[in-house]
Amino acid sequence: MCGKPIQYFEQAKKMECVICHQQFESYASCEDGHYVCDSCHAEKGIQVIMDGCKKTSSADPIRIVQELMEDLYIYMHGPEHHIMVGAALLTAYHNCGGELELEAALEEMKVRGSQYPGGSCGLWGCCGAAVSTGMFMSILTKATPLTGRSWRLANRMTARSLAAIAELGGPRCCKRNTYTAIKEAVKLVKEEFGIEMKIPETIRCNHSEENQQCLKKHCPYFQLGT
Repeated sequence: MCGKPIQYFEQAKKMECVICHQQFESYASCEDGHYVCDSCHAEKGIQVIMDGCKKTSSADPIRIVQELMEDLYIYMHGPEHHIMVGAALLTAYHNCGGELELEAALEEMKVRGSQYPGGSCGLWGCCGAAVSTGMFMSILTKATPLTGRSWRLANRMTARSLAAIAELGGPRCCKRNTYTAIKEAVKLVKEEFGIEMKIPETIRCNHSEENQQCLKKHCPYFQLGT
């Protein structure tokens, strides 16, 4: 809202969203105390994701997210990524010939991803990009708490994505985590279902200048010279 840096708290504080004016418990605000809730933060970005995924014919989930990331309302960091990862995977899977009612799957991804809080990577120890791949797998396989193989696959998916994200280290980067989680999902889908979503051999990020905590040369997606 004002351009000031975000600060995080060790304990939740009662905050009022400066857009919708509802009260929330939050672990973050800007240095001047401004707070925007996850729903207001992600609202326009979520619509961008839904529209983009319904229109694209791409079978490459990395290309899909990179095109979405160019939109003004997909911010450098934010809970919209918790929906975008799974939505791009569902779309690419469908466009590869996988059996899936795409529009219904995307709407379910929107519902589930919207429930996962921003900042959970650090506060809960479970990045939303990784959880988004688990949601993707759950929707794809129709997993519930009472199913067998599909329950295993959904949890295995999240675990694989999370392990790969953790291996790269912090601080958080929603772009880095998105690419990493998608790569793991593409591998698991090929292993389990024999459907191969195409992704680039080399992934390059062009958002480094937007990220004050960019790992630069220590990030596998960093472009030299940026």
